[in-house]
Amino acid sequence: MKTLKSLFVMFLLVAGLYVAWRLIPPYFANYQLEDAIANEARLNAYTTKSEQDMRDAIFRKAQDLEIPIRPEQIMVQRSANEVSIWTEYTVHVELPGYPMDLKFRPSSRNKRL
Repeated sequence: MKTLKSLFVMFLLVAGLYVAWRLIPPYFANYQLEDAIANEARLNAYTTKSEQDMRDAIFRKAQDLEIPIRPEQIMVQRSANEVSIWTEYTVHVELPGYPMDLKFRPSSRNKRL
């Protein structure tokens, strides 16, 4: 009985590590994209960089992170006092017996002082 418990605990540990190995990379990539979007909005609130140039910079970062996104999915809005950048994308994660889609909505809005 003790051996059976040990095997069961080992199975749960391995299964947990496998699920973490599959789920952590998309969340980490989203975190990095959110950081890039926040930096882009913060830095360009005071510059004359065009909306298209900001969109291209975010798209390049998304490609580096292997995030499945198209340039037209990245929304950039500049007004006199603020820059807003947002997007939405889905990452499909294939787990044994339980495929799932993770939906992410990174965004940032920065106002001038």
